[in-house]
Amino acid sequence: MFDDLPPDLDRLHTLRVWHALWLDRIERKIAWLERRKAEEEHGRHARPRPPEWVVEVGIGVGKPPVQVHAGHCHMIGSRRRPVTRDEARRLLTEGLRACTHCQPDAQLHIIDLAAAAAPAVRQHQLVG
Repeated sequence: MFDDLPPDLDRLHTLRVWHALWLDRIERKIAWLERRKAEEEHGRHARPRPPEWVVEVGIGVGKPPVQVHAGHCHMIGSRRRPVTRDEARRLLTEGLRACTHCQPDAQLHIIDLAAAAAPAVRQHQLVG
């Protein structure tokens, strides 16, 4: 019948116990991995959305703003605060540096506004 199994009861009982122990280990590992996967999934859904725009702030009194980033930028430093789209646009138009990696000025169309305003300024200077 099953020629590869031992012919005596003692060794067969030992194999059954050994396999039951391994099956228990496998079941515990599966349960642990399923819990871990469920926790990760819960964490993914419960995690707050990253801010759309971020201002990197400096060191010192008042923590002055240093640079504007898009919320997904990997170059944001550890000192930061989220800002609204309007505040990011205002800071950029007031001359705050834009990150050269995520280019929030281009995403917020600040470059287009500056390019559109330049001919009007030149025309005003020629007339006046």
